[in-house]
Amino acid sequence: MAILPMTAMRAARARNGAQVLALAKATSTFSLLSLVVLLLGFAVLGMSDPKEHWSLVSGWIVWSIILYVVALAVNLFVTVPAMKRSAASVTASTGVDGTGSASSTAGYGAIAAGSGTASLLLVAVVVLMVWKP
Repeated sequence: MAILPMTAMRAARARNGAQVLALAKATSTFSLLSLVVLLLGFAVLGMSDPKEHWSLVSGWIVWSIILYVVALAVNLFVTVPAMKRSAASVTASTGVDGTGSASSTAGYGAIAAGSGTASLLLVAVVVLMVWKP
């Protein structure tokens, strides 16, 4: 969820539209597969020791879930579409010989902003999960 969009930015700068598109699909797939981690987290929470008093209403758990859902939404609705736009832009501007104008990389800023935001949100989730305030 966090690393592939950064790799896609490198591929966009290198004018490799096919790689950007493949990374967009992989980012989308991995983002959706991360829902399994969320479900496993609920299972682990259900098996936690009762004397710990952890539940779905614990503040750090609620905030972790909220931050994760926002990161997932940013990836699926901002970053992945921007990667697809960038791939289309690179493919359209690249000639048969593989060269093209390096001036237009549509969606590059949105990829950077989306992946950066998602990465920061996921770091905050990890901090909350480790720190358990």
